Amino acid sequence: NHHQCLQLLSIVLHSACLGYGPTNIQIFTKPMCCVHIPLLDNLMDNFKDLFQKNDATPHAYTKFSLRKPLMPEDDICYIIPSNPESLKECTFNSTSKTFLVIHGWTVSGLFESWVAKLVSALYEREQDANVIVVDWLHTAQNQYPVAAQDTKMVGQEIAHFIDWLEEATNIPLDNLHLIGYSLGAHVAGFAGSHASNKVGRITGLDPAGPDFEGEHAHHRLSPDDAHFVDQPVGHVDIYPNGGSFQPGCNLQSTLETISKYGLFAITDIPRCSHERSIHLFIDSLVNEQETSMAYRCGSNDMFDRGMCLSCRKNHCNTVGYNIRKIRMIRKMYTKTKDSMPFRVYHYQLKIHFSSKVDRSEMEPSLTVSLIGTKGEVEDLKLTLKEKITTNKTQSFLLVAEKDIGDLLMVKFKWQESTNWSASSMLKMVSSWWSGDSADSEVEVHKIRIKVGETQKKMLFCIKGPHALSLQQEVTFVKCKINGKKQT
Repeated sequence: NHHQCLQLLSIVLHSACLGYGPTNIQIFTKPMCCVHIPLLDNLMDNFKDLFQKNDATPHAYTKFSLRKPLMPEDDICYIIPSNPESLKECTFNSTSKTFLVIHGWTVSGLFESWVAKLVSALYEREQDANVIVVDWLHTAQNQYPVAAQDTKMVGQEIAHFIDWLEEATNIPLDNLHLIGYSLGAHVAGFAGSHASNKVGRITGLDPAGPDFEGEHAHHRLSPDDAHFVDQPVGHVDIYPNGGSFQPGCNLQSTLETISKYGLFAITDIPRCSHERSIHLFIDSLVNEQETSMAYRCGSNDMFDRGMCLSCRKNHCNTVGYNIRKIRMIRKMYTKTKDSMPFRVYHYQLKIHFSSKVDRSEMEPSLTVSLIGTKGEVEDLKLTLKEKITTNKTQSFLLVAEKDIGDLLMVKFKWQESTNWSASSMLKMVSSWWSGDSADSEVEVHKIRIKVGETQKKMLFCIKGPHALSLQQEVTFVKCKINGKKQT
């Protein structure tokens, strides 16, 4: 029927949009769908009136399930607002932290698998906590524009629940933490803004972009909705891997999923990157000792150039549950692996390339191997954001997926590209003809390295009496400074 057809249209169009926004945790970028799609907005606007006629008197039917550590998937006890007995029946602990987990838009009308995983992770970190799953599935399974429009109504119902809970149990709202995903992030924002007293914290996991991006702060999740809001446009905004497609969410795996489950698996295309915010947060709960670090930077491009690994003046922060509150809004960036634990180790390399001949036309392949006290990582590629300029120091970001301990040695390799331009060939032939070919080679004498996670700075010098002739792998060791070996 026409209702089912419109439902499918909504799913396909908004799924396509949802996946291309930055993924955030407290994260994560500009709210999703940083690219405005007027055609999609106009098309869906034409259907809004029709959708709304299907429910002339909308009700959120919000339910509050206090789940238990041993049964994180099961809803066995509901707290009913205005019914104090339900608090006793569900063994609500008024002296512990309370989490409200708020899901987003749903196609199936069922809880997604991440909900139980997050509940379990919260109990693993906070064993005496109250983890309440907010169920607004009745409204969230509508077409996306309707579900988005109803987030305010759902938020108001949650705000009434918070007010009643505070009055009935005298819980300090500083102990109340709302965690909302996608549309649920904006639901959390409306709940925080409509509660009589300000809640302690709201974590927005990749807040939905369509129908919210560009809106006034009162019409979406914003920093004013809680004492601490971690998400895009919050007190701390973190952009993992630039905030768009995440490692492991590649085209090949997507095509394999579609071939296995059919065209309806197209919704998995955006879901992988969109849901990464949830799993990064779960990772921060269960892998406390391996928490990812994020660094303040003016842009993702600058971060990828290795220019932003400082921790001075609150310029770095932990990702996820243990993130620190800071006063000013900060955009921060981090790299991650493609699976849990997501933590990687960030290195800034500053390399000075020198040559007596202009080699600016060259685009070589640069690889580095790092040897440390706990192991080594080999053949890590340095990403060139621009052509190599000789007689100039250039900065690079290097990422290792394992902890190699204290850095002892660096191996550096330069391989010439086969894409020679006519001008570069002319320069090289001219150099050879004049007998200056030996002087035309690029040389590297020292490499400066800063480790993001430890903030340690080191200087490495080429091993041996001669400067580096970049035609082979060459080893660098820690330089002696004032005759003393670096520690």
